[in-house]
Amino acid sequence: MSRKSHVLHMVVIAVLALGLVGCGTQIPSGHRGVFYSKFGSGTEFGNIYSEGFVWHLPWNSMFVYKIQLQENKEQLTVLSSDGATIRLEVSIMYRPLVEDIDSLQVTIGPNYYNVSVAPTLRGIARTVAGNYKPEEIYSTKREAVAQQLVETLRTAMADKFISIENVVLRDVQIPPKISEAINFKLTAAQEAEKMMFTIEKEKLEAERKRIEAQGIADFQKIVSAGITPSLLKWKGIEATLKIAESPNTKVVIVGNDAGSLPIILGGDK
Repeated sequence: MSRKSHVLHMVVIAVLALGLVGCGTQIPSGHRGVFYSKFGSGTEFGNIYSEGFVWHLPWNSMFVYKIQLQENKEQLTVLSSDGATIRLEVSIMYRPLVEDIDSLQVTIGPNYYNVSVAPTLRGIARTVAGNYKPEEIYSTKREAVAQQLVETLRTAMADKFISIENVVLRDVQIPPKISEAINFKLTAAQEAEKMMFTIEKEKLEAERKRIEAQGIADFQKIVSAGITPSLLKWKGIEATLKIAESPNTKVVIVGNDAGSLPIILGGDK
């Protein structure tokens, strides 16, 4: 084989190799493909291509979509219900609907986040924020704002073949004066709550002492009502009898009137 023929042979092999490289598309893991025929019927519907290498003629195309969960952060500037400027940092978790990426390709295309999701989110955020006061977005209604964002955006994207998994309100920045007023209000509320707790505790302690005192008074009243002269005299006689039975007792003198108790004299150890 001559040198000229050898060079021509190598050129043919190189052209064929380049042609083969252009005759297919590699679909990575976590992605799906939509086929487009340039000289045929265009976008192929109803056949979503899975991971792996897909052969096709070099003039045709395979549009590859990432179907894994994706996250984008947005910095938004909105107005509250009273006109205060609020800056929000929001994270959007989203993915295309796998079974509908052929429709997504035709209606919006691979750049669907910037074309559809982000602009829609900005409009929704302005509408939602306009229903709340700054202190509500900053603290008390923060979760409610995030929930309203995700629900409204999810509804808006349902017919765009895009699934909105979640919207997280990461940061809220409000004007310094409003922030100071909110912090002062929160501190005052905490102090008031602490004071109410202390007052309630003292009330409970006072009630406990009152009940305890009433119980003691009732006990003394019952005991006093049961102690009579006859009972005392009887108890005295019982005690005298026990002492009289002691081996050390010498003399027992019985009183000479009805109210007298016996008197014991003497007693050796």
